[in-house]
Amino acid sequence: MEPIISVRGLGKTYAGGFTALKNVDLEIRRGEIFALLGPNGAGKTTLISIVCGIVNPTAGRVSASGFDIQRDYRMARSEIGLVPQELATDSFESVWATVNFSRGLFGKAPDPAYIEKLLRQLSLWEKKDSRIMSLSGGMKRRVMIAKALSHEPSILFLDEPTAGVDVELRQDMWDMVRGLRESGVTIILTTHYIEEAEEMADRVGVINRGELVLVEDKHTLMQKMGEKELSLHLPEPLQTVPEILADLPLTLSADGSQLVYRFDIKSSDTGIAELLRRLNDANIDFRDLHTRESSLEEIFVGLVKGARQEQQAQLTKETQE
Repeated sequence: MEPIISVRGLGKTYAGGFTALKNVDLEIRRGEIFALLGPNGAGKTTLISIVCGIVNPTAGRVSASGFDIQRDYRMARSEIGLVPQELATDSFESVWATVNFSRGLFGKAPDPAYIEKLLRQLSLWEKKDSRIMSLSGGMKRRVMIAKALSHEPSILFLDEPTAGVDVELRQDMWDMVRGLRESGVTIILTTHYIEEAEEMADRVGVINRGELVLVEDKHTLMQKMGEKELSLHLPEPLQTVPEILADLPLTLSADGSQLVYRFDIKSSDTGIAELLRRLNDANIDFRDLHTRESSLEEIFVGLVKGARQEQQAQLTKETQE
């Protein structure tokens, strides 16, 4: 199936010489939720801005629904809805008026039935006559999404969609995004909340210092790069890890009450059997145990740290040469 967004060799260097993106290649599948992760200044917003036609690239090509974003700007832009992080709305307008106006900006004929359906879907129908200035932050965020969807785009960009939203509203927002995907909208979100990507995304992209470090199916990524921890709760605290266990990947908790064993979930031999045998030989009992897989956050931090170390090593090599 042809990707709904195709990015090829994308680069962006600003007038001052700062390179925000370096040779980025990315394909986003129709109907998926794609999460773009990266620290501040990594290039997330620049990438989104180029795809949405707000910023011109220095190099490369981008198409949306088969339309080149530079050659076929109007057609490409009509396929895209963008919800920026900032809550920029017409404060004195009613919800109904501002969403209708946004539809008209794309040359779409009035369609009250569609606008009503959209506002109901976003739980805004009861607020349709309210001035936006009177709404809560969470409701304003919903209005921004309604504006972005008013012209019936096939692609929706959400830039930090739950920033400043409380936990309860964040869960509502996640449910709403899933509903949009089920209605056929492809969703690309940037987020600082790792649990947001872990909860919602089908695939994850990690960008760091303008380079796309990795794009992977979320579950495959966690399976490939995750570790598991086996925590053994001890009946009596230990001062140090016993010598008979010293060569194993074990750590002792600060209070000495737990031994934590880390192992690779991909490995055919986890070493747990050997660990239990040695514990028995050392007469070390445990009263409980449980396992925990690495979270997406831990994997993300490890990827970014690894990319930085690689870049630093390359820089050192070039300096020495």
